Amino acid sequence: MVTSGLVNLYTKDIDAGVRFYRDVLGLRETFRTPREGVPDHVEFAAGGFTIGLGSVAAARRVHGVEPVPGAPAMAVVLWTDDVDATFSAVVAAGAPAVRGPRDAGNGNRTALVRDPDGNLVELVSKV
Repeated sequence: MVTSGLVNLYTKDIDAGVRFYRDVLGLRETFRTPREGVPDHVEFAAGGFTIGLGSVAAARRVHGVEPVPGAPAMAVVLWTDDVDATFSAVVAAGAPAVRGPRDAGNGNRTALVRDPDGNLVELVSKV
């Protein structure tokens, strides 16, 4: 029986990914291995959701897979109290803007940016 889960994004530059998810988006780091030096894997809390970052080198070594960061057809969706302010702050910190804030027609306001590996990050709030 599944008891919990997380989304793990593979990254070419784990330090850049950590800066984006921790410093730019303000997510709380909850796990890191190894604890010293450049990590292979780091996890962040986003409310009741966990985002993991794993290095491409660790994916090769541990799982025997060759991930291609930014290639999957997916988006990490993060809820915020104010999409416009969050979008402005994230873009000002250097994240590439994909689509600026707009009302989505379903009671939500949404915007899209890319993380340092090119993964889509959707920012959402209620209108």
